[in-house]
Amino acid sequence: MSLTRGKVLDAALRLADEQGLAALSMRKVAAAVGVEAMSLYNHVSNKGDLLDGLTARVFEEVSVPDPSLPWESRVRSLAEGLYASFARHPVVVRALAAQDANPRSAGALRVIDALLQALLDAGLSEEAVARSYRSLLGMLFGSVLTGTAGTGTPAARAEPVGAYFRRMVTPSELPSLHRVLPALESGDCVQDFEYQLDLLIGGLGSTSA
Repeated sequence: MSLTRGKVLDAALRLADEQGLAALSMRKVAAAVGVEAMSLYNHVSNKGDLLDGLTARVFEEVSVPDPSLPWESRVRSLAEGLYASFARHPVVVRALAAQDANPRSAGALRVIDALLQALLDAGLSEEAVARSYRSLLGMLFGSVLTGTAGTGTPAARAEPVGAYFRRMVTPSELPSLHRVLPALESGDCVQDFEYQLDLLIGGLGSTSA
């Protein structure tokens, strides 16, 4: 079976998911697809192109909604699709947040274009669309990184952080934190993302009204 750019990028994405971007190398990708490293350069020009390409694959997993749907439905569909795709590949979110990679492909650009069109259809100016798009990406990145953090072995502590907060946060000294602490401890990142998305869409509707 002939090697294609898509197969190279898919292999690179699997390796990045499993081992992290720091461990990703052209040699490892070549071994994963069963070729010599030099053969990869027929499909990717360098490691930067490889990182951009696997990032684009993550965007390409998102379905573009019917443009005839209301703008709110399209924003929600695209945001939820991006959240699901980013959550499957949090290593790519780290690369995007660090500006080590960009989603360079026609398919990835179509997803971005569809999201910007939905925001334009909300009646926002170009400047407001740009700010809303950046805000949405920041919310996505933060939710995914928070939800996928702590997968390694944490450093040892004499007292777990939860026990520390429950001991230190008293109603007399820190009344607000004491009141909200149980809700903070029981929070769920996926639920928080949906809540944030509701607030964002509601705010956009108010702005464009």
